[in-house]
Parts: sequence; structure tokens; C-alpha cells
Amino acid sequence: MSDLKNPGATEKRTLVEEGTTFKGSLTSTCPILVKGTISGDVEAPSLTIAGSGAVSGKVKAGELKSEGELSGEVDVDKVVLSGAVKDNTVIRAKALEVKLAVTGSKMQVVFGEVQLDIGDKPSLEKVEGKGENGKSVPPPAES
Repeated sequence: MSDLKNPGATEKRTLVEEGTTFKGSLTSTCPILVKGTISGDVEAPSLTIAGSGAVSGKVKAGELKSEGELSGEVDVDKVVLSGAVKDNTVIRAKALEVKLAVTGSKMQVVFGEVQLDIGDKPSLEKVEGKGENGKSVPPPAES
């Protein structure tokens, strides 16, 4: 019998509980939920970092939701950020969603020393400025 109030309750997942620190490489074929701390490489179909959680290292996942602390090098299809992103973090994603946090009377997003690469990588033709027929396209004239 499934739990109708919480249908995801029977879904398999890997849990790093609050008060747990994991160092090393963690690979899972099911979603990972981090309430504790992971330092190292993480690979999973999806990764959720709870408000009490922190992940530092290389992350490869289909989807990342972070309410906690994130640092390192992140390669994902979709990322939802509402926690802290530490300096010197690189995030590569096809889609980015940022949920604003209210601090006092302000709603703000602050990015420090962070590199964000959002969307598909440009093709070589676009990078080199080549048109559809392969000929070089001059830069637009300045007015």
C-alpha cells in the first residue's frame, strides 16, 4: 500500500543525514538528498541539498536543487538555487532558476567569485563568426 499523503516516501534515494560528513566519491543511480556534508565527487540523476546541507567538489547530475551551501565545479542540466554559492564555484547548466531569499526588508541575489555557464554550448560556427554558408561574417559596424 502506498502512502497517499507522501507519494515519494517509497521512492528509493540516497540520504546523507544531518550530522554526517562524507569525504570521497559518491555515485548513485537514485536521487541523493544531502542534509549533512559531502566533500568530493558526486554523480546522480538528481541531487538535493537541504538547508542544513553542504556539497563541495565536482557534481554531475541531471537536476540540482540547493537550499544549502554549494561549492566546486557543477555540471547539470537544470539547477535551482536558493542557498549559498561559495566563491570560486563554476556552474554549467542548460537551465538556471534562482529563488530569492528575503533578508530583512530586501530580496536579493548575490554572486561572488562564481562562473555561470547557462544554456547549450555555442557551435564552433557561432564562436568563430561563420555564417550559414561557412563564410566569415564581419562584426556589426559601430555607429
